[in-house]
Order: sequence, then structure tokens, then C-alpha cells
Amino acid sequence: AQIRLSRKDYTKAFEDFQQVLARYPNTRRFNEIIGEQYRIASALLDGARGRMLWGLLPGFKQRDKAIEYFETILANAPYSDYAPLALMNVARGHQRLGNVENAIDALDRMINNYSQTLLAPDAYLKLAQTHASLVDGPFYDQGATKEAITYFTDFMLLFPSDGSVAAAEKGLDNMKTMLAESKIRMADFYFYK
Repeated sequence: AQIRLSRKDYTKAFEDFQQVLARYPNTRRFNEIIGEQYRIASALLDGARGRMLWGLLPGFKQRDKAIEYFETILANAPYSDYAPLALMNVARGHQRLGNVENAIDALDRMINNYSQTLLAPDAYLKLAQTHASLVDGPFYDQGATKEAITYFTDFMLLFPSDGSVAAAEKGLDNMKTMLAESKIRMADFYFYK
């Protein structure tokens, strides 16, 4: 696996590490192997290219494969220190690929399953910001606005001393303004009709 990794054959290296874990789940090097898998998935998520194709062209970026690998790491070691990191990277990968609903799901799993980790405040804030990014304006359904308000409020209540409280307050103010504008538009519509 290390040789394949040095050749930038990330997929094969990850699979080799996975085979070791499948055959020897109680190996003394379990954490080391999970760490190597995490490094491979992180490299792919950050845009690392695999082996050269035909010796001339660099390989393709495989961000979707990175997400799959992070999910595998999560399944392999759900109680390790890598699990919450893997979920945060799953969310980041889905956001990069434009899969907002999947990013929300990953952040929600992070909050529900690993609420005691140091990454929990960041997950709450990213969840609120992701819901805020779904808001289309005052003329549209305000479900995402209400969700964003909920998560911004939860963040400020649960983590009042966090350094990102100012960003949460700003996001909360923006979402409350959006909700108020929506209600004004609705009232205007009914008033004129």
C-alpha cells in the first residue's frame, strides 16, 4: 500500500489498507491504517490527482471518491478521533460538489453523533450558514430561513463564548430580516388583492 501511495495510486492504496482492516480488524496498527486512509481521502478532496495516464497526462480529480472514502473511514472507526473529522470533510466535499442537501445531512449527523467534540461549534455554524445559502429571497418559501434561524440561535445558546458568535449574530440578523421582508410582501399581497 505504501508503494502505491508513493506512486500516487490513491485508489489502490486505499483499497489495500481496507483489505488489511477487513482481514485483521484487531491489528495493532489499526489507528495508523485509519490515519493513512484519512490522509488519502483528504488529498483527494483537496484535488490531488492520481497516477499519470499513459505516462503523459495527470490523472483526474476524484472528489466524489474522497467522500466515499471518508464514509468508509467513518464505518471502519465510528468511535475514533477521525470520525467527526471525516463527517466534516464529507460535508465540505458535498458543498464543493454542489450537493447542499447531502452536506446538511453530514453536518446533522456530526451534530447528533459527535456533539461533545471540539468540532461541534463549527458544525452548528456551518449548518446554519448552509441553510442560509438555500434562501432564495423574500418572495419564496421561508423554510430554509427558519431552519437557519434555529441553528444560528442554537449555536449562540450552546456556545456563547465561541469566537464565531459575532458571525452567528450577523447571520441571525440577516435571516430575521429576510423573514420579516417575506411577511411584509405577503401582507402587501393580501392588502392589495
